[in-house]
Amino acid sequence: MDLPRQVIIREVGPRDGFQSLKTFFSTTDKLDVIEAIYRAGVTQIETTSFVSPRAIPQLKDAAEVMAGVSRQGVIHAAMVPNMEGAEKALAAGADQLVVVISATEAHNRANVRRGIDASLADLDGIFFLARQQLVPVVGAIAVAFGCPYQGDVPSADVFDIANAYLEKGAVSVILADTTGMATPIRVTNLAGEFQRRFSEPELIFHFHNNRGIAMANLLAALTVGVIRFDTALGGIGGCPYVPQASGNLATEDVVFMLEDMGVYTGIDLSKIIQAARLLEKRLGYTLPGQVMKSGPRDPEKAA
Repeated sequence: MDLPRQVIIREVGPRDGFQSLKTFFSTTDKLDVIEAIYRAGVTQIETTSFVSPRAIPQLKDAAEVMAGVSRQGVIHAAMVPNMEGAEKALAAGADQLVVVISATEAHNRANVRRGIDASLADLDGIFFLARQQLVPVVGAIAVAFGCPYQGDVPSADVFDIANAYLEKGAVSVILADTTGMATPIRVTNLAGEFQRRFSEPELIFHFHNNRGIAMANLLAALTVGVIRFDTALGGIGGCPYVPQASGNLATEDVVFMLEDMGVYTGIDLSKIIQAARLLEKRLGYTLPGQVMKSGPRDPEKAA
């Protein structure tokens, strides 16, 4: 199997995972878990999101979290839905902004309370502010593989938004399977079409496991040269506006599989398992990640 030698993992648990929690996870707990992720060797973390606390009360402490994280050798990204969120994220010292727009009108209205055109209209201001502070911007496209309200999403709609991001200067584009509707053939087709249309920007895949095939989708993406992926510690996460949403791919599961297949991640498996177990202990319930239960291949380390 022709696989890349190395991949880059973006840990999104502190944003995509924490936002799905039903009860408030304290700022101290968030910072302890983020520190454990950092100590495992993760160099890119989507640390929080600057959204209305009325919409997602769990992230009302975004500024406090951003102020408390370790900075050396790691990029702390903040997701922002609009201009106001971008201003707050930059003021809080975010190293990178992640702007999110859905590929369908219905999901964008559910997710950020406005239409796609209104979200696109904010891009000039967001990118201008970010350039002033030398902060790179990543463009995320939600429901790129299917929408819970619309169903199938034409690839042309996905690429229209991708093009808008890239024209403004986005350094990367995230194609998010927010609903877990992707399958390996859809992944390779969309990745191939993206690579043919846009030769320069970094492509990132963000897989949710609603239908149990997120790991197969990641493997499919690897076979066509994709090397950047979003994962979440312990497999937590899930879009608040997708019915019965499940979490993301568990970071420790992905690290286990890739490292065993000879694909370097730079993440210490034992330490990321420890981080997942810390998260599980602080939350007080069993997480969906599997490798945190079974451990590494080495019997002594597994024990």
